[in-house]
Amino acid sequence: MNIALIGYGKMGKEIEKIALERGHQISFKINIENKEDLLKISPANTDVAIEFTQPETAFENIQTALNNKVSVVSGTTGWLEKKSEIEQIATSQEKAFFYASNFSLGVNLFFQLNEYLAKLMSKHSQYQLSMEEIHHTEKKDAPSGTAISLAKGIMENYSQKTSWVNHETENQEEIAIISKREPHVPGTHIITYSSPEDFIEIKHEAYSRKGFALGAVLAAEFIKDKKGVLGMKDLLAGAL
Repeated sequence: MNIALIGYGKMGKEIEKIALERGHQISFKINIENKEDLLKISPANTDVAIEFTQPETAFENIQTALNNKVSVVSGTTGWLEKKSEIEQIATSQEKAFFYASNFSLGVNLFFQLNEYLAKLMSKHSQYQLSMEEIHHTEKKDAPSGTAISLAKGIMENYSQKTSWVNHETENQEEIAIISKREPHVPGTHIITYSSPEDFIEIKHEAYSRKGFALGAVLAAEFIKDKKGVLGMKDLLAGAL
């Protein structure tokens, strides 16, 4: 199929490589130098657009593609206060919108492990919960979208935890997310439960962008003939 790449940085180039390996064609490679080409994306030349850009431009990019009747896969984080508007546009245009804070198969298995562990630990208040996320220095938003998804997974299974903060905290109702930015780190997420007697840790560490890129291409393949709002749980249940 024909895939438009909205965002042609390191991630976009990795997605391009995998898409071509899987027999697809790239209809557009859009970045800041040719952003006007976004208006040219249409069903005549593109089956699905894959959007990995920046928080400040994501909403407009996705909105434009959907209004041009092209389904969108997006992995940009830091803009989700407007996500409900995008979902309404996708529904009204009868196109598909697929969003994930992280497209890695391993991370999505990690999400499930995190939820299960949170449910177990909710019965043991002597343990102090914290989270650390480490990403490359080019990443602008903090905490990461993946860390926020992990925090939400904890709150859904650990009733004593009602919110998250992006700093250390002694408030037992808050989840502390510590963000670090270091060169050449694709993404690491660590969740710990510590007590005076022992320490429990689960960790996911990405070695490269390849796992994220493959997941994005699989998502594009998955939504090609679909409508509505979709995510990784739909992909994992229906395509893998």
